[in-house]
Amino acid sequence: MKNLVVLTGAGMSAESGISTFRDSDGLWERYPVEQVATPEGYAANPKLVIDFYNERRKQLLEVKPNRGHELLAELEQNFNVTIITQNVDNLHERAGSTHVVHLHGELTKVTSSYQPNNPNYIKELKPEQYEVKMGDTAEDGSQLRPFIVWFGEAVPMIETAIHYTEQADIFVIIGTSLNVYPAAGLLNYVPYGVPVYLIDPKEVKINSGRQVNVIRKGASEGVYELKKILLKDRQ
Repeated sequence: MKNLVVLTGAGMSAESGISTFRDSDGLWERYPVEQVATPEGYAANPKLVIDFYNERRKQLLEVKPNRGHELLAELEQNFNVTIITQNVDNLHERAGSTHVVHLHGELTKVTSSYQPNNPNYIKELKPEQYEVKMGDTAEDGSQLRPFIVWFGEAVPMIETAIHYTEQADIFVIIGTSLNVYPAAGLLNYVPYGVPVYLIDPKEVKINSGRQVNVIRKGASEGVYELKKILLKDRQ
């Protein structure tokens, strides 16, 4: 089976009702990024940051995967699908995707403030534990913090993402502005001659000089069209 590698961003989850950060009514309008998504913001006001991610977690209980998530999961019947996502929600997994690489962390997990990437301290929360409080500690005694890659922090999973991208037979980009690095640089690792598809209702500037097949639709309609194209090509 061919390797289908899919890079997803905020536009993938927007139809499910997850607030995007960059749109005009997005989360950054209400919360300056410096306050809730940087190590400095966390050091200055950990309670604000912890409460912010508690609210994001509670939102997960109110939303469900959209048809685009489900269609990507269904493509596992025909391809070796790897999802590389910039999203911190769990909607790909809930839709049935079995191989998801989270570049920017996972909302349903918490970790040590001292050693955030130490696997011994990363813990999956059950829904009844989604409200993390000041004073809740990891096993090393530090305050539990969100298992999120903040601006200014290293992206530990980028090497894994590059590895899968280099093995791609088909590469798909869905709902990302390609503004946030290092994720935006993954396109440079797609082997020459591999078809690239971009699904987004808005225009996305691509600076790689590659030929890109653009599907100007939202995630659900776009993945439906992509699936028809890919399955037709297999016949």
